Amino acid sequence: MPISPEDIRSLHKYETLILTTLERLMKRYTWVPDDILRKSSDLSLQEMEYRLGHLMAKDMVKSSSVPYKGYQLTFSGYDALAISSLVKKGTISALGCLIGEGKESAVYEALGTGVVALKVHRVGQRSFQSVRLNRSFMPEWNHFPWIFASTYSAKQEFEALKELRKGGVNVPVPVTINRNVVAMSFIAGVNLHQSVLENPKEVFDAIFENIKKAYNLGFIHNDLSEFNVMVDGKDVWIIDWPQWIDPSHPNAAEILKRDIDNIVNYFSRKYSISCTSDEAYKMVVG
Repeated sequence: MPISPEDIRSLHKYETLILTTLERLMKRYTWVPDDILRKSSDLSLQEMEYRLGHLMAKDMVKSSSVPYKGYQLTFSGYDALAISSLVKKGTISALGCLIGEGKESAVYEALGTGVVALKVHRVGQRSFQSVRLNRSFMPEWNHFPWIFASTYSAKQEFEALKELRKGGVNVPVPVTINRNVVAMSFIAGVNLHQSVLENPKEVFDAIFENIKKAYNLGFIHNDLSEFNVMVDGKDVWIIDWPQWIDPSHPNAAEILKRDIDNIVNYFSRKYSISCTSDEAYKMVVG
């Protein structure tokens, strides 16, 4: 469900209070009990129920009556807290349209000092248990609300972008992070799979130059394909880094080869570029 700027803009201060209280208490409770929420928010029963009704109508909060009456923050509510914080800090002044969407994230155009991109992480929305088993950055908490996995995913990507950018890899410039939302530079290009290249060999070489730089800095993408490479007619950009692994990872060679295979096979299929995966692998690892 796309983020509604109007829903965020129209939040009452008591509704924001309920959202932040739920965020805090969900670290202790799967469903925050009704009486605990009221005590912690210091609102009257009538006021709290009225505001919860508004929040549930906006799909920012959901409720359960089993095994007791309780409430949870939804992704929409969590997104609203993050975006509201970015507005208060002056990072953005307006939220634009949805410009990209994947299984675990959505990207919006926004206005800051210029045009920026907001990547909203939504890890685990469909398969949280699988995500927890397969993501090394997930903390080993006894009680880990699925929604907070998105913040860890966002932090993972933000830190990678900072280090990769410093090391000369063509990635978006990270601006700031709040909860599950990363603000980054807007790339006025298109995904590789949507483009028809006039100079495919140059783009192929540029992609592998960036893969090699990233590898030497200690980063293997772990999900690389034509869907997360962007071109703008002049430069090549590698995007989507939340799943990166270190070259010291036990499966690093296998994962790097899979990334390389995806790119080599794409260029071979679409542009008849002759380069084996073994040759490309040697280009990267030296």
